[in-house]
Amino acid sequence: MKTFMRSLPAMAALCSSGLSVGLHTAHADPSTLFAPATPIVAAPGPTSFAPLVRKVVPAVVNIAVTRDSDSSTRKKLPSAVKGTPLERRFRERMRKHSDEVLGAGSGFILDPSGVIVTNGHVVEDADKITVALATGKEYNARLIGIDDLTDIAVIKIDSPTPLPFVEWGDSRLVQVGDWIMAAGNPFGLGSSVTAGIVSARGRDIGTGPFDDFLQLDAPINPGNSGGPTFNLAGQVIALNTAIVSPTGGSVGLGFSIPSEIVMPVVSALQREGRIDRGWLGATLEDITTHNGTRVAEVDRNGPAAQGGLKRGDIITAMGGEHMDTARTMIRAVAAAHPNSTVQISVQRQSQPMTLTIHVGHRPLSED
Repeated sequence: MKTFMRSLPAMAALCSSGLSVGLHTAHADPSTLFAPATPIVAAPGPTSFAPLVRKVVPAVVNIAVTRDSDSSTRKKLPSAVKGTPLERRFRERMRKHSDEVLGAGSGFILDPSGVIVTNGHVVEDADKITVALATGKEYNARLIGIDDLTDIAVIKIDSPTPLPFVEWGDSRLVQVGDWIMAAGNPFGLGSSVTAGIVSARGRDIGTGPFDDFLQLDAPINPGNSGGPTFNLAGQVIALNTAIVSPTGGSVGLGFSIPSEIVMPVVSALQREGRIDRGWLGATLEDITTHNGTRVAEVDRNGPAAQGGLKRGDIITAMGGEHMDTARTMIRAVAAAHPNSTVQISVQRQSQPMTLTIHVGHRPLSED
């Protein structure tokens, strides 16, 4: 900074000299030196999110979870309430009920029958799940299914009357810079909304093989897990899942699972209560050109070996779709239905060939 400030007089003299020579006048109108500043964005954002809030918040729920504790977890305070006004209340309740550990999270109602989407880590190992609507009315919920690899869960409440619900939006249409609104139950305090933009797409934060998060700058805090991210049409385009924070609170680095990933998982959990993924039995690695993925290892008796795949092969396509990285290939295989057959294009010692491989069931050990 000091070096820059000392150089200002010299820079000013140089600029003045340059203008005098180039324009033949020391008093040129600055407005003639620049192109018209036509805004690319018509407005900096909506004048108010209130209409959006009124439309969608009735379908956003708060989730309270009770878990039986053991000697290793007893007296442990949930991170979602630590340092909040609820900390004292939770500590008192834990002293009175030493056999319980409480947790808090968020979710959203997907249809009027009471199907609710949330994160798996919000409701896993729960002995009791209580869902509270924005009106304050509470329901007991039952678990339909959890997918550990994507951290997505479906729970269900029963109501004598139809419930408010929200609809999916297409996350593939979301662009970096788009306005979004997040809703949930931060620190267990109750219904709350925040607004921001999509900061990035395709984030891998190391939580699993299917990481493909939207990064948001809308404040997301502990307790927001499982809540929805909305586009300005009031459609759910992502499921709030994680934050990166040195303080435990929001620093503008929130991560949500795009709806294109959440939707098929939710549908499968509703049908089967679990996810049955495809498996090849091969270890893959990226190549420098990002034009395929190299086979690093092949399980001796796995589907890949039985289909003729060999170590050193470079996979370029599966089912006619280009595979540019190992992660792309892993997702494609996982999405394939077990017991189906797929055509895999490979380069073996620079020679192209096509293999037909019978997709197996992904073992639990792979998770």
